[in-house]
Amino acid sequence: MLIIGSHVSFGSEQLLLSTKQAISFGANAFMFYTGAPQNTIRRSIDASYTNSALELMRNNGIDINNVICHAPYIINLASVDVEKHRFACDFLAKEIKRCEELGVNKIVLHPGSANKEPRDEAIGRIIDGLNAVVNESTKVMVLLETMAGKGSECGSTFEELKTIIDSVNEKDKIGVCIDTCHMNDVGYDINDFDKLMVHFDNVIGLDKIKCIHLNDSKNTSGAKKDRHANFGYGTIGFDALMSVVNYEKLKDVPKILETPYTGVDENDKERLYPPYKFEIEMIRNGKFEEKLFEKIYNFYK
Repeated sequence: MLIIGSHVSFGSEQLLLSTKQAISFGANAFMFYTGAPQNTIRRSIDASYTNSALELMRNNGIDINNVICHAPYIINLASVDVEKHRFACDFLAKEIKRCEELGVNKIVLHPGSANKEPRDEAIGRIIDGLNAVVNESTKVMVLLETMAGKGSECGSTFEELKTIIDSVNEKDKIGVCIDTCHMNDVGYDINDFDKLMVHFDNVIGLDKIKCIHLNDSKNTSGAKKDRHANFGYGTIGFDALMSVVNYEKLKDVPKILETPYTGVDENDKERLYPPYKFEIEMIRNGKFEEKLFEKIYNFYK
């Protein structure tokens, strides 16, 4: 069974809202932030919403193991600033605690940015941060995301991720989230996904992949820009992305769309709508939808 979903909201009804939205998109997996990714403002977890969400998931074929949290962007475990590094560790620990309250057992994390500091030292600080936060009692797996290589991002190559994982004390609580747009933008060839996964397996091991961000790219391979495109409408293309969707060895891994909200065409900037219901439908059908944007617009207008 295809495990497919998208980014969803976590608003007034928290996980219950996320679940309702995922169901409306025809999804059996989803990903969410527990608050705005750019700030620290967080509401306490409401157990009544959580319980209702878990019941709704059970009744609609959504396995909690296919529900993913995403850590906020403001966490930078690579920071050389002592206070900022301590903040990143503390905030990540709090996000993990919130996941535990929600019953969610996976959180995706951008490893961090070195800024102007030596890269090996930045990676060392990421390792130190993970060792400070993840311990034997941690119930949530931290998934390091493959990054696009923009600026001084760490974790853009499989080898860098391996260095981090190999140096973390609780290795069984560290996994990987591969992002197709990011891998394309850093220079990996999605068109030969089998060869790419053989390489990943040799470096890290396929068993470490616990989530896939399924995004097309607006950039050519190696551009290192990180600009997502709608499924099949970017430089990676429909067929290459479907080879990721249908990759047998990762069939049990949840696949999450983070594609852009859109209107009827690229010139319609005022009325933007979530594409996920129709992208999921297209992926399940396995046939490229040439009128995707028009269908989205007509549904939501």
